[in-house]
Amino acid sequence: MIKNKKDLKIYMEEDRKALGIKKGQFKNLVDPIYKFEKKLRKAEYYKNCYTKWFLKPIAVLYRLHYRYYGYKLGYTIPLNVFGKGLAIVHIGTIVINSKAKIGDYCRIHCCVNIGTSAYGENEAPVIGNYVYIGPGAKLFGKITIGNHCAIGANSVVNKSFEDDGLTIAGVPAKVISKKGSYDIIKVK
Repeated sequence: MIKNKKDLKIYMEEDRKALGIKKGQFKNLVDPIYKFEKKLRKAEYYKNCYTKWFLKPIAVLYRLHYRYYGYKLGYTIPLNVFGKGLAIVHIGTIVINSKAKIGDYCRIHCCVNIGTSAYGENEAPVIGNYVYIGPGAKLFGKITIGNHCAIGANSVVNKSFEDDGLTIAGVPAKVISKKGSYDIIKVK
């Protein structure tokens, strides 16, 4: 969670690295995903740090700007859900529940849905660090995913996989290997 200006800089720098954008590169001015992630991080900063009543209008403006840009790209991503190093790979529908907690260096594709179960539970998934979530994956309910896991395309994950370094796929999801995301997510 971003708690101060230093955290904001760290989060934005790690997001840039995770997206593979070099410092000073023209792409960082025009890339819509990177622009969205910057707006997300600034909205988190202003929501968390600008708590005095006379500063709240600034936080509201940043939140509206980030939401507008998210809707344009098809993202419904609440504030303070992702850790640093977020890499959204494609433009397209991504829906995440505000109760979900996702660790650092997550790589997420389009058409992913992370939410609560349909049975009245009000708890969403807790996902570890360095997790790869493939296109079309659905994660829901009170589940926990360990660090360095890879979730395959179009998987439906409705139970916990707490061990680290697993590759999960299928409907319903099951462990298919112990390779994990070690070769997919590399932090520089």
